[in-house]
Amino acid sequence: MNSFFNPLARPSRPASFSSRIAEIKAWTRAALGLGDDIVVSVNELACGQANCPPQQVVILILPEGAPALKFVVHNRLLDLREGDVIAAIEQSGDW
Repeated sequence: MNSFFNPLARPSRPASFSSRIAEIKAWTRAALGLGDDIVVSVNELACGQANCPPQQVVILILPEGAPALKFVVHNRLLDLREGDVIAAIEQSGDW
């Protein structure tokens, strides 16, 4: 029996987590008209700011030879909808 508890271990994720990341990447690509040659990274992170939900989704656009763009949605990854992604892109004013 293993009684070791690792407080730094990543929590287990539901099977739908990976498919939701793929959906968010597809929504982002469609909203911005991005090709497959541009890297889109999606991560769920803890939010430590005041008045921030406990989790946030950070979407990074990494075009080759250009500065990265970051869009943040203050919501859990599994609760994210396409409209949330579009709203974050529109609010950023970076695209």
